[in-house]
Amino acid sequence: MKVAVLGASGRAGSEITKELASRGHSVTAIARKPDAIPAASGVTPVAGDASDPAALADLIKGSDAVISALHFDVPAETLLGALKTAGVPRLLVTGGAASLEVAPGVLLFDTPQFPAEWKPIAKGGLTFLDDLRHEKEIDWTFFSPAALIEEGPRTGAYRTGGDQLVVDANGDSRISFADYAIAMVDELEQHRHSRARFTAAY
Repeated sequence: MKVAVLGASGRAGSEITKELASRGHSVTAIARKPDAIPAASGVTPVAGDASDPAALADLIKGSDAVISALHFDVPAETLLGALKTAGVPRLLVTGGAASLEVAPGVLLFDTPQFPAEWKPIAKGGLTFLDDLRHEKEIDWTFFSPAALIEEGPRTGAYRTGGDQLVVDANGDSRISFADYAIAMVDELEQHRHSRARFTAAY
């Protein structure tokens, strides 16, 4: 496929870009600092600012899908508008874990364990997901990571869930950036969560 990755120089974006390239996809890797994008066969680094929907539409035109690994300072409306202008049918989003349920009706965001200093950023993820849930034209997927996403090995092993936080036998919820990238590209290829959110953890 032809895939545009937004935020391709970041920790999640760079791993997703590498995973796409390793599977033979053609990647337009978009970042404000394209020099930081890892070099790989099939990857074209491009300088771009996703907050400008008209400029972004030009960069992603001709893509089969866009994968956003941006922070939530760029609203859903901006990305969706760019995809519609460019005629790109699919958007996959690196989401946050804060909107996952830890019990029926109880979000991780609202638990005492959720760090207060993370809440302003995490709130943007909740708003972004809510906006996507009202979208009827673009085929979107919001992929929430585990509660802890960190540097670690590429194992290829993960378990998926829907709106509930996935935890292991010890009650921990974690995944490496490399395995998160595997799950993201698996979703791109297998298309199991159309207009839905899912999550993955060990």
